[in-house]
Amino acid sequence: MRFSSFLARRIRHNELGSFSATVSRIGVASIAIGIAVGIVAFAVLFGFKNTIQEKIFLFGAHLRVSALGLGSTYEEGPLPRRSPLSDDLPHMPEIRHWQAVAHKSGILKTPDELKGIMLKGVGADYDWALFQESLVEGRLIQWATPDRAAATADSATLTTPDYSSEIIISRRIANQLRLKTGDDVLMYFVQNPPRARKLTVVGIYETEMEEFDTNLVIGDLALVQRINGWGADTVGSYEIYLRDFQQLEPVAADVFYRMSPDMYLQKVTETFRPVFDWLLMLDRNTAVFLTLILFVACFNMISILLVMIMERTPLVGLLKTLGSPDAQIRRIFLRVGLHMVTRGLLLGNGIGLLLCWLQYQFRLIPLDPVNYFMDSVPIVFDWGTFVLVNVITLGVVALVLLIPTYVITRIQPIRALLFKK
Repeated sequence: MRFSSFLARRIRHNELGSFSATVSRIGVASIAIGIAVGIVAFAVLFGFKNTIQEKIFLFGAHLRVSALGLGSTYEEGPLPRRSPLSDDLPHMPEIRHWQAVAHKSGILKTPDELKGIMLKGVGADYDWALFQESLVEGRLIQWATPDRAAATADSATLTTPDYSSEIIISRRIANQLRLKTGDDVLMYFVQNPPRARKLTVVGIYETEMEEFDTNLVIGDLALVQRINGWGADTVGSYEIYLRDFQQLEPVAADVFYRMSPDMYLQKVTETFRPVFDWLLMLDRNTAVFLTLILFVACFNMISILLVMIMERTPLVGLLKTLGSPDAQIRRIFLRVGLHMVTRGLLLGNGIGLLLCWLQYQFRLIPLDPVNYFMDSVPIVFDWGTFVLVNVITLGVVALVLLIPTYVITRIQPIRALLFKK
């Protein structure tokens, strides 16, 4: 066994209740608390970001292409379903899915209530995967004819589209109008002259985001086409979803390059800028918070290792008298410090992951959906980030531990042997 390893192990095995043992436990606790807080903070941060982004992407595509001049409004069009851009989109590897939609403003009327809404018309190519998680009652829309999916792929086969009278409304709209699944409601479309249609509520969704729940209704794209006097080959906009949201900027530039001059491109980060600015602020606050925790942990470890070195000043003097070089003695105390850090990391990971698992399984900490867009603190287990937090903590603290070991070079053997604790 190497001499420095042997002596470091003997130093670590202090008698129970001794001052060194107490100091060692404080050092382990400081590291454990820091790493546990770091794991919980990142799990909650990524939980917030993923949950909010998923709710936004439910109705707000990563990229939205509409007719030039109307891109900043909800009610768009007309835009051809088949265009050079739509032909290119399926062949772009960065794009996961694209779909054609159209929006139309209107008023829902019941015998006792009125409610202004925005109808989002979707076709058979609509991606329901995310939406089904927010569907709290009822079912999805059923198309008017079985061949609608095929007709969507080949718009030339459907010149005068039949439409479905089924709609999906939010729980907030349902409560305001006192509607439930299976109820009929009259919708007046805002145009000149106004037109009305009798629609049936088949589903109720809830996202807890005011931007959607207060006015957005899901209906059939063919209904909007019929009201606007469009054929099946005309839509309001293209909604584009990427495989990797981090590639938003380069893909947006590529789509913009492929667009015709009469098209307008809008990114989801521009449409919902306040929300994404809030998420960016969360990133900065978390980084500052964790930096302060790491600073406190490093300061504690420096202080603890200094105390342990000063308590063993006679040992340092004896080792120097017997010919041990300063580097060897420094390695002894560095091993002692790294052992405390390792124990703290193991304990902190256990505590942090346990707290995250409890919140993930039982939702112990609730939230106000009005302010946070969710009913409980979300948790995401990002193992890559957890490993990175451990590596950074171990690396930074290990480097910081080199500072107090330089005190050993200033200890003189004669005075150290006469040192009294």
